[in-house]
Amino acid sequence: QVQLVESGGGLVQAGGSLRLSCAASGFSRYVMGWFRQAPGKEREFVAAITWSGGSTYNVDPVKGRFTISRDNAKNTVYLQMNSLKPEDTAVYQCAARSQYGSASYDYAPSYDAWGQGTQVTVSS
Repeated sequence: QVQLVESGGGLVQAGGSLRLSCAASGFSRYVMGWFRQAPGKEREFVAAITWSGGSTYNVDPVKGRFTISRDNAKNTVYLQMNSLKPEDTAVYQCAARSQYGSASYDYAPSYDAWGQGTQVTVSS
């Protein structure tokens, strides 16, 4: 059983930075991902990282600005967000799934556990 709790969201001006944390319990050899959902929008994939940390994935809108990492000793996955833009405003959720699944890492229904979400608001 995997339980995930996000933190680190808040209000920041455009160009600022935030670091999101996802404290996990019961995760072992899980792929960890970050998704976000803005009001009136579909949930979208942001980034993912393998259990070993050897492989990371992200999408073009955040490439070069967001970095996903994990510290297995602390059972925590992070999303460092720099150069934030108003369009980054959303509820951010972390998620976990088996690394052995065949689905693409950006496919939300393939994830088995989800956190409650943390709000990120970027002002103009």
